[in-house]
Amino acid sequence: MSKRIFIWVAHPKADSLCKGMADAYQDGVEASGSEVRRMDLCDMTFDLNTDGYGADAPPLEPDLIAWQEAVAWADHILIVHPCWWGTMPTKAKSVIDRALTPGFAYKYHRRGLAWDRLLTGKTADVVITSDTPPLVDTLIYWRPGRRVMRNQILGFCGVKTRRAVQFGSVKTASPEKIGRWVTEARTLGVRAAA
Repeated sequence: MSKRIFIWVAHPKADSLCKGMADAYQDGVEASGSEVRRMDLCDMTFDLNTDGYGADAPPLEPDLIAWQEAVAWADHILIVHPCWWGTMPTKAKSVIDRALTPGFAYKYHRRGLAWDRLLTGKTADVVITSDTPPLVDTLIYWRPGRRVMRNQILGFCGVKTRRAVQFGSVKTASPEKIGRWVTEARTLGVRAAA
């Protein structure tokens, strides 16, 4: 059975290692016969600022609506982003802040602290590139990018993270090492489509 997979390249630059990783992942997915929708952050236009949610929140721009539609359509999601200052870039975080809205991604109960996870049943892979070596990121910083994506973003909305992988140090990696990372991203895509 063919899966519907949404690939989101959450890097603000058009030419990046994240794009290359997403291309490889997409090759793996398509080789397995699954259907793909893809959005690249560098092509998205929207207001980065938000004052929160509620009746006075501005309407979503077309690119954020398209992003929501792709998430709703997908069985599986890939988010690939660089790690800048321990997390994703501002523009990528703005998509999360603006588009994972109440009523779409989650819904608080009227009383108490509980909520409904409205994206339950979906799975995701997260691929992060960083200059910080993953072992250092794990031992010293406790995996902030991977932890936040898995628990406070995807998990909060009901999306089960299958793999959260960090590749680095990009700054010191040889072309051969980067080639191995790209091959691993393709393998992740094949597994996601299975």
